[in-house]
Amino acid sequence: MNSALQCLVHTPQLTTFFLQDYSKEINRDNMMGTKGELAVAFGELLRKVWSPKSSPYSPRSFKMKLSRFAPQFSGFNQHDSQELLAYLLDGLHEDLNRLKTKPYIEVKDEDGRPDEEVADEYWEAHRARNDSVIVDVFQGQYKSTLVCPVCSKVSVTFDPFMYLSLPLPTNTRTMTVTVISSDGSSPPKAHAVVVPRQGKCRELAKAVGNSCGLSTDEMLQLFQLKSQHLLEDTLGLSTIPDTDQLVAYRLPKLSESAQFVAFIQEQLEDGRKDRFRVPFIIPIPPEGFRTGEDIKRAFEKLLSQMKTDSEMFDSDMLDRASSDCPFSLWTTDERATKSHLIEFDKPIPSDLYPARINTKYTYVFVEWSDRVSEFYDLSFLDRLPDVCKAATSKKLRQEAVSLYTCLEAFLKEEPLGPHDMWYCPRCKQRQQASKKLDLWRLPEILVVHLKRFSYVRYQNKLETFVNFPIHDLDLTKYLAHRSVPQQHEYELYAVSNHYGGTGGGHYTAFVNLDLDGQWYNFDDSHVTPASEDHLKSPAAYVLFYRRKKNTDNATSNGQLSPIL
Repeated sequence: MNSALQCLVHTPQLTTFFLQDYSKEINRDNMMGTKGELAVAFGELLRKVWSPKSSPYSPRSFKMKLSRFAPQFSGFNQHDSQELLAYLLDGLHEDLNRLKTKPYIEVKDEDGRPDEEVADEYWEAHRARNDSVIVDVFQGQYKSTLVCPVCSKVSVTFDPFMYLSLPLPTNTRTMTVTVISSDGSSPPKAHAVVVPRQGKCRELAKAVGNSCGLSTDEMLQLFQLKSQHLLEDTLGLSTIPDTDQLVAYRLPKLSESAQFVAFIQEQLEDGRKDRFRVPFIIPIPPEGFRTGEDIKRAFEKLLSQMKTDSEMFDSDMLDRASSDCPFSLWTTDERATKSHLIEFDKPIPSDLYPARINTKYTYVFVEWSDRVSEFYDLSFLDRLPDVCKAATSKKLRQEAVSLYTCLEAFLKEEPLGPHDMWYCPRCKQRQQASKKLDLWRLPEILVVHLKRFSYVRYQNKLETFVNFPIHDLDLTKYLAHRSVPQQHEYELYAVSNHYGGTGGGHYTAFVNLDLDGQWYNFDDSHVTPASEDHLKSPAAYVLFYRRKKNTDNATSNGQLSPIL
């Protein structure tokens, strides 16, 4: 109880509402509520917490009132904080519903009308029966699309939600990929991500792109060292062994007809030739390469973050004389057979570009001198991390599944279960339709419930480590209705944590206090400062986000009163 209540009493909109005179908002005639008793009890609790006294406060009277209306929360056994939160928000809404009577409203079928019109109609019908501070602050709207598998009948509805319950991927796999930038804008870096075990390379590329901050005008091209092949988007991830190594080339997103140069490298060391297994890839500019110097400059730009002196790419590097260059470039083919030397001060050889139609890659052979270590640190090419190591998985605690991945799993299209069939009005019978959810309208306060407890044969808790944004949860691309004139970025302000298993455990809460911007850890009667580094853990259970604004809502004062 303590954990969920701490998150709610530090919600600015609720604090403002209950610290003022809210008696006129109480609906004592609503048969679906508690005649206002729950709202009054919560209001008294919030005023005690935000009173000038800073001593711990035990909400015994509130718990007794709650248990009277919801016997499942009686006694001293541990209760699910999300279940308490769901009941409390629903109960507060009914007690504070401004509408004394709820009219019956029948929403028309969409009949091919624009989604915007139908969604507004559903929302107005909902608000005509539900109008409270809880709806104002916590409720959003999503679009639900059902498609009949037999007659293709499409049914679209728009339903309200109070919180998002997101599934956690369980049949997943941790994969490590080394990202190499084609323009030298960032140094090579390994990224460990979680992907569906039976997923495709496109899902791996998307996860790595999210991890490395790939922009919308960039793309990733995966390369497998064992096979020495670029990987197609449709290739199954199950075909890539844990002991292999993967590279992702960070490239600008170009047209389908764009071409690239693949640099195949060979190093001279102690009179012995040793070929690097990892090629480098850069795009060919639209005007092409006219001279050997053009190719040399592009290659040196790619290498700029690998310089031994750690300096960034600059013009001095480009002006080096050819005699001071630690490599020579040759025309070649995919078999890496040297053909013609590319002289830097002359036009490129005629056999540089491929003669075959629809060939995307032109191959250039790089012959390094034994002085390469004086210029560049390429040692990472010999020690690329494996796709998966036991130590890596242990360190990452089943790896940080992105919150966006959980959201995408919640929104993805999937067939209804055999016990949840949809009655198709065209077929006149129940069908196992496919269902797709889309976010349509977002609330001021977004509550995200991570579904850590599963109930297959027996209750089990998922200890999946979820990597959730703290300052910049951006849901813009997940909105089906993007013309709404509101900001769709959120910042975290509270976390309800659950430590332990299904048979017991302990709840705590992290809360960010508006007045000083400091995070605090609420652990029963103990309140201690906390850093952002502590927020993300496998214990994170319910996340509280507020819509980002230019100015923050103010709370009453800076006194902190723990709830026992």
